[in-house]
Amino acid sequence: MSPRRADPNVRPALIEVGARLLAEEGPTALSARRVAGEAGCSTMAVYTHFGGMSGLVREMVHVGFTRLKKCFLQVAETDDPVADMALLGRAYRRNGHENPHLYAVMFGASSLASFSLSESDRQHGRYTLAGVARCAERCIDAGRFADDDPMLVANQMWIAVHGAVALELGGYLVEPYDADQCFETQLSGLMVSAGDAREDAERSVRVSRERLDRELGDPLGVA
Repeated sequence: MSPRRADPNVRPALIEVGARLLAEEGPTALSARRVAGEAGCSTMAVYTHFGGMSGLVREMVHVGFTRLKKCFLQVAETDDPVADMALLGRAYRRNGHENPHLYAVMFGASSLASFSLSESDRQHGRYTLAGVARCAERCIDAGRFADDDPMLVANQMWIAVHGAVALELGGYLVEPYDADQCFETQLSGLMVSAGDAREDAERSVRVSRERLDRELGDPLGVA
């Protein structure tokens, strides 16, 4: 008799359930029994796939950044690098909308008392900035951004967009200046602060908005 094959759906289900429980109920809700029960598998599956709860949380972090990188890779390089940069910002926001449960875990905002991000975990996240830095270099080479270190520009973009998305997911951006309005204004302001002319920046930001669904698909993977 051939050995029984492991269900390939168990591992991703454990990650999704664990991240959701952390985001919705906090670390006290995260136990091997609770996660396994909601994922429809045995408690042993947590240890088989991840070695324990800390391993499960670490995998949530890595999966979160892998999804972010995949979202970034959907942004095409065009002859308007500033529009490309703005679209990378929109991709970051879209990924946060689609994976809000993972978003908090990726940056250590929601985790277990026994788990802390390692330098390796953080470096895994930093790698996702490589494409943003390349885009910044193209903006500089095109004369749209001031002559600066592309990685520094990428970090500045990350800091600003991450802050906006975190506030939005937390429900802090409401009328009279809702999340959409704040984000659109911020994108243009970021490009201007990097050295672009305001009129050019606003035009490129508009172009990036028109490209959003075409390149990244409809929200939550619909269509």
